[in-house]
Amino acid sequence: MTRSSPTSKVALPAFVLALALVSALPTAVAPPAAAASAPAASIDFIPAEADAPTPAGRTSLPHPTGSFAVGRESLHLVDRARRDPWVPEAGARELMVGMYYPAQPGSGTGTPAPYATVEEARLLLADRGLGGLFPAETLAATGTDVKVGARPARGRFPLVLLSPGFGVSAYTLTGLAEELASRGYVVAAVDHAYESVGTAFPAGRMLTCVACEKVRTEEDLAAVTAGRAEDASFVLDRLTGSRPTWRHAVALIDRSRIAMAGHSIGGASAAAAMAADPRIRAGVDIDGAFHSAVPETGLRGRPFMMLGTDDDTHRPGGADRSWDEAWGRLDGWKRWLTVVGANHYSFTDVPVFLDQLGLPGGGLPAALTGSRGLHLTRAYVGAFLDLHLKCIPQPLLTDVTPANPEIRFNNPVR
Repeated sequence: MTRSSPTSKVALPAFVLALALVSALPTAVAPPAAAASAPAASIDFIPAEADAPTPAGRTSLPHPTGSFAVGRESLHLVDRARRDPWVPEAGARELMVGMYYPAQPGSGTGTPAPYATVEEARLLLADRGLGGLFPAETLAATGTDVKVGARPARGRFPLVLLSPGFGVSAYTLTGLAEELASRGYVVAAVDHAYESVGTAFPAGRMLTCVACEKVRTEEDLAAVTAGRAEDASFVLDRLTGSRPTWRHAVALIDRSRIAMAGHSIGGASAAAAMAADPRIRAGVDIDGAFHSAVPETGLRGRPFMMLGTDDDTHRPGGADRSWDEAWGRLDGWKRWLTVVGANHYSFTDVPVFLDQLGLPGGGLPAALTGSRGLHLTRAYVGAFLDLHLKCIPQPLLTDVTPANPEIRFNNPVR
C-alpha cells in the first residue's frame, strides 16, 4: 500500500487517482512518519496485469445466519431544506436508501433483488482498473438472499443506518445489511449523492463522484462527515417522524432503538451523526479515520465500537492518530478491535467476489479470505448491536475467542 498527499494526486494516473480518493480519504493508511498528521490518500486496490485472463463464473454472497428472510425496497429521498454541497446548481440534496428488513420466509416473488445495475457495476470496476477482468454483468448479477416483494415479518425491530466508504455505493455493504436484517434489524443503507463513482437515481440519472474531485484537505474531509451526519438525521426524520416516507416504517421500526455504522468515512460519519443527533443510541466505525468527528465532550455516554485493520494504521499509536484521539474522547461503553490480516476492504463484499473469480485482493495482499473478512464483520457488528439495542449479552465482546483468533482487543475494555 502506498499513500500520498492530496496535493500530489494530479501526478497519478487517472485510475490511481480515483482509487486514492475513494479509499484513503476515510481511512488514513500508513503514511511516512513525518506526514502522519496530514490528510492523505492511499491505494486500496492495485489493478491486475493487463494481459491476465478474464475469469469466468458467478459471484454470490455467503448466506446470512439469522432466522428471518430478508426483503428490500428502495427509497428516493429529497431534502428540500438543503442544497447539494457538491453540485449546488442541482438543487436539493438527494439520497437513495436501500431498506433491508426482516421478512416472512417463503414470501415475495422468489426472485433475488438485484445486487447493482450493470452501469453501477461497470463504473465501480472501471474505477478500480478491473473492467477487463471482472465483467460488470457478473457483479451486477451477484447472488444474494434478498427477495423482491417479501412480506415484512411481524413485530417492531431496531433500526440501523449504514453509510459506505467515500467513492463507493452502499451496495458494497449488502453482505452486512442482509445479515443484520436476517437477525431482526431494519437496515437503511444510504447512498449520498455525488459521493460514489456511480449510483443510479430516478429518471435514468447516474450520479458520479463530483466530491472526489473537490475533497483535498482535512477540512474537506470533516465537511464530508458533517454532511453525512445531516443526511443521517434527515433519513431518521423521514423514517421515524409523524409522517414516515417508507410504507412499512410504522409497523416495523422501533424508534427507541437506533444505531449507525459505516465503513471508512461512513464510520467517521456514524460518530459525527451521534454527536449531532441524540436519537442514535450506538455507533460503529469500520476502519475509517475520524476527522475530528468525536467531540472533546464525547458522545454523551453512548456506546461506540472501532473495528479496524492491523497495518500500523488503526492500532494504538498507529499512523492514524485520530483513533487514539477518538478512543480518549469516547465516554461510554467502548471497544477497539483489530482484525489481524485484514485490508481496508476486507469489511465489505468486494474481496468475496475477487476471491471467487480468482483475483484475490485485486492485487492487494490480505491474509484473510474475502468470506472470512465478511464473516468477522457480520459477527462483531451484529454482536455490538445485539448487546446495545437488544440487551443480549455478548461473550464475543469481552475477550478473544478460540473461533476468532484474528480479533485483537486494544486498550483496557470497560
